[in-house]
Amino acid sequence: MIRWAFPVVGLSLAGAGTAAFAGSQETFVAAAPGATQLAVPNFAVLVRRYGPAVVNISVTHEVTQMGVQLPPGIAPGNPLAPFLARRVIGNREEVSLGSGFIVSADGYILTNRHVVGDASVVDVKLTDKREFKGKVIGSDALSDVALLKIDADNLPVVVTGHPERTSVGDWVMAIGSPYGFANTVTAGIVSAKSRSLPGEAYIPFIQTDVPINPGNSGGPLFDLDGRVIAINSLIYSKTGSYQGLSFAIPIDVALNVKEQLLKTGRVSRGRLGVAVQEVSQTLAQSFGLARPDGALISMVEAGGPAESAGLRAGDVVQAVNGVEIGDSADLLTTVAKIRPGQKANLLVWRSRAAVPVEVTVGELDSNGSPIMAPKPVRLGVTVRPLTPQEQQSLGVDHGLLVQQVSSTGTRTGLKAGDIVLSVNETPVTTIDEMAEQIRQARGSVALLIQRGASRLYLPVSLS
Repeated sequence: MIRWAFPVVGLSLAGAGTAAFAGSQETFVAAAPGATQLAVPNFAVLVRRYGPAVVNISVTHEVTQMGVQLPPGIAPGNPLAPFLARRVIGNREEVSLGSGFIVSADGYILTNRHVVGDASVVDVKLTDKREFKGKVIGSDALSDVALLKIDADNLPVVVTGHPERTSVGDWVMAIGSPYGFANTVTAGIVSAKSRSLPGEAYIPFIQTDVPINPGNSGGPLFDLDGRVIAINSLIYSKTGSYQGLSFAIPIDVALNVKEQLLKTGRVSRGRLGVAVQEVSQTLAQSFGLARPDGALISMVEAGGPAESAGLRAGDVVQAVNGVEIGDSADLLTTVAKIRPGQKANLLVWRSRAAVPVEVTVGELDSNGSPIMAPKPVRLGVTVRPLTPQEQQSLGVDHGLLVQQVSSTGTRTGLKAGDIVLSVNETPVTTIDEMAEQIRQARGSVALLIQRGASRLYLPVSLS
């Protein structure tokens, strides 16, 4: 499961030669007699130079809670207490911790949206122990990026780098506040790039094996030149703690969000109005493609930009404005960078031939539910959101269509064509909502489904 990386408070070597690392850091060479030498970066240089620009963030939230109040003079043990008690609503404060980094000397700070959330108070602490009240300038739900401002000048700042120049296997370093332990330094390597995660289709995450734990969220990921290439944001974990899989938002994505928030107070992205899926080897052969590349359009939104341009289900988008599309995530992120209203030139594979198509890009609702490619959820089924037309024909205003049921998913009782309306009495409209309800469930879930003209509940064990 994917977890946010912030908490709530209450050598045998094989091969030959010596590896050399370029950059501003020093290196340390350790070798036992007869062993191959390996140069290891000395991260202390990077920490001394760029660490002061990393901040610790403490966020106070107002949480509403229900309580019971007794009249004066009536003790809890009084036999009349259950009859005289009345329910009251109150607030309590809850504190959570995260990280961030200064991007301008006049006090602008980047962090994760889920760190600041609906904060009532944001406290920012520098490594020199100075503390400031932070103001949330803005945030963006799709990228999980937030911009803060503190009232200070001549602050230390990070230097931003170029994620596209980073290679899998490169050393990287993180600084943050895991479990509240401020200014903690961890290091590892880049494990993968452009990683697409469920529910996060518009972010090409950088995957690392850097130890990231709750509290690291919003902190910087440095390359060997001391440049920030990403914001540490997510971990994949079955325990809630680090298990070797950490994910970071590329800094170019975050800086684009920052500039838009400063200029307009909101983030604008382009959209086509299609659902897409991967092109497998079998599909590539059936379409007459030389390689299983591109994004296969599985559905076109009625009245959307794609339909207006003549795109249709079965088209494989191979390039956008000359940029090759390797998979479905590439298409979404590439189009998202195009300003709404602009024209985009697509190269589409249709009927075993390449066809150029010009599309006027629409605008993505950053707070809404974009059309997503079908995705598997923990139950062993593949679902997608219903289109407005499907909702109308089925007589529902929400739900997810079950498209496929795997061999392990047959035990659920679900069938292709079923409509999942709710999970544990909570209506679901998006894949994220369904996945979140399943994640929160303990042992089993109750699914309300519509099958044909009938509705029924299916109890499903998660063990």
